[in-house]
Amino acid sequence: MSRGETSSNPEPHNLDEGAVDIEPALYSERRGDGVPVVYTHGWLNTGEIWSGVVAELDDAVRSVTWDMRGHGRSEAAAPGLYTRDHALADLGRILDIAGRPAVLVGHSLGGYLSLAQAILRPQDVAGLVLVAAGPGFRSPDSREQWNDSVRVMAAKAENLPPGMEEISMHVDSMVMDRMGEISAPAYTIVGERDKRFQASADVFDKHLDVKRRVQVEGAGHMVHAKQPASVADGVRFMADLASAG
Repeated sequence: MSRGETSSNPEPHNLDEGAVDIEPALYSERRGDGVPVVYTHGWLNTGEIWSGVVAELDDAVRSVTWDMRGHGRSEAAAPGLYTRDHALADLGRILDIAGRPAVLVGHSLGGYLSLAQAILRPQDVAGLVLVAAGPGFRSPDSREQWNDSVRVMAAKAENLPPGMEEISMHVDSMVMDRMGEISAPAYTIVGERDKRFQASADVFDKHLDVKRRVQVEGAGHMVHAKQPASVADGVRFMADLASAG
């Protein structure tokens, strides 16, 4: 689908097709035109989780969804190659498709990575839509508790690429410590029943330029899948803000 065309069928992209064992091939889909919007899913999900949000938006924005390395239709990497730096490098490759600056929409881990991108490469980010997301942990004990829970989930998951759980683990408090450096405006969305991430939204209110905070009645952690219209509203708001800027 070339720029300016609209279609109900998303276009698949297979990055680095035929490349020699340098970066895993990433699967992404693009739909629509306008303000570029990149959607990053949470751990153990895929870009398909955003299908309801993208459908709500129709072709009003340039929506680019993708599967993180080791997830869905993207290739796995070798153990040890699932760090935050690797994930952010992949996000940069997706931004090459979408265009910069983009509105970054992220759920859970995807929101954390979007925050990290806004800190380390602010020129890439026109705005943030943080869906049931958190900034990580300053306490080493809290980080280890989180990482232990990830290890337990990984042990129960089927067909998980070796070492892939590392992408969801926290090794420092960089995002928490540097959140105040983020200049991009933010829109936060959290489910009424998602108590852990309601606390994170409180932190965002203190440290980010939050333009609007939305609590979705009756929703839990997977608010973007259960009530996509609420998330689409946030994307429209931030895309309009980016266009006005």
